[in-house]
Amino acid sequence: MLRPFDQAGIVRDAGGIARYQSLAPSLVEMLRRTVDARPGAEAVVEVDGGRISYRELWDRAARVAGGLRSLGIRRGDRVAIRLGNGIDWCVAFFGIQFCGAAAVPVNTRFSEAEIEYVVDDSGSSFVFLPGAALPDGAPFAIEDLGHQALSAIFYTSGTTGFPKGAMTTHANFLSNMESARRVKLAPSREFRNLVSAPLFHVTGCNTQLLPTCAAGGTTVLLPKFHVQTFLRAIEAERIEVMITVPAIYWLAIHQDNFRTFDLSGVRCLAYGGAAAAPDLIAGIIEAFPNASVSNSYGLTEVSSMATFLPGECSLTRPDSVGLAVPVVDLRLADVPPGGDVGELLIRGPNVVAGYWNKPAATAETFVDGWLRTGDLARLDEQGFLQIVDRKKDMVNRGGENVYCVEVESALTAHPDIFEVAVMGVPDPMMGEKVGAIVVPKPGRSIEVSDVIRFAGNCLADFKVPQYMVVREELLPRNPGGKILKKALRQSVEWGKPVR
Repeated sequence: MLRPFDQAGIVRDAGGIARYQSLAPSLVEMLRRTVDARPGAEAVVEVDGGRISYRELWDRAARVAGGLRSLGIRRGDRVAIRLGNGIDWCVAFFGIQFCGAAAVPVNTRFSEAEIEYVVDDSGSSFVFLPGAALPDGAPFAIEDLGHQALSAIFYTSGTTGFPKGAMTTHANFLSNMESARRVKLAPSREFRNLVSAPLFHVTGCNTQLLPTCAAGGTTVLLPKFHVQTFLRAIEAERIEVMITVPAIYWLAIHQDNFRTFDLSGVRCLAYGGAAAAPDLIAGIIEAFPNASVSNSYGLTEVSSMATFLPGECSLTRPDSVGLAVPVVDLRLADVPPGGDVGELLIRGPNVVAGYWNKPAATAETFVDGWLRTGDLARLDEQGFLQIVDRKKDMVNRGGENVYCVEVESALTAHPDIFEVAVMGVPDPMMGEKVGAIVVPKPGRSIEVSDVIRFAGNCLADFKVPQYMVVREELLPRNPGGKILKKALRQSVEWGKPVR
């Protein structure tokens, strides 16, 4: 089995989990080391906004920590962040770490009901709100945090309609950061990293912001995505590293003025979160000729990254999401006799500590040190991983996971809907968009526009169906009562988008 990445200084503990021997004790100490080494270096840049150095980032975060403490926030408390991408998000995140609390990044696209659930479920004692001044107080930074201290809770979409909070420790963050460095997603020297993904996602925070801070590089943030701003920022900010979903690259390289931008400085370009067609990969390689184009696979539950496909394999192994990153083990469960596909299991120090407040879901998903991903995969003799299908009923909309049962539960609450089936509709840019087949109650009729408005009141915008088909016949089911979605996919004609 291939092990192409740096394996130095890795040991296995008594439970068989591989770990890096030399990691900072906490995110606080990680940032302290960078500030000591490069105090005046540019730390965070907002496109069309402000810029702060590492010394300024430290000082502002320390004052936020002091302000939080004056409000009664102590070690182990949870603090929610409802801010968009920007310097204030970074200051708030580190301020929470400085007082030993756990950050709860909130998806800014969630509906108010979903946001309320996350804040209440996490028991957040304070919420950073857009437009509100950050807490301010005497500078404070905790000294004795350890690897197992809870650092953040990232909420993922839930298969039962309720998001689940992945409990991320300092060790989880630090292990993922070191893996990013070793696979060369985060070079050891200073570099400029463009973050177009939201910081409330593990890609933006865990695999871009934090490794860049550890290396003393510059994190360049897009507060809101606009493709022309994205392209302009690459040129103006001398971007060297980028990670985003395939849909963003597809949109960028299809701009009429794409060739007018100087993108020659990009050296490392990665995509993940969704599958990319071979012709798109070839188009990205042509568009960024000086860049190593790589792929990766991960989940919130592994603190972002589990596998990495080196650039030299992008065209030779386009079906693969790569090889296990250092300290990560992969194996397949429930492979049928004579078959080669099973549920992917992942083990490593980057696997989170479980789900906040959900012991049953934790026990079901985290088994004997292994994470059951719910993804069906194939693993060849060299260690290349191929994701074959999803065990969970899910739509991947441009990197955003949308669980079908969550949307179905919301739509069946509509007074005119009798039953519904939600599934992915293929899309050349987003990979998939959300589609719904709805059946009206006897004697009722369905107004699609009304259903869309209804869904928008209880679901995040990206979960609201963009395609909808009204069907008079009952949905096909197997003898156990389960909807036969495969048959529906083969027969449905989606027509034009409804929004």
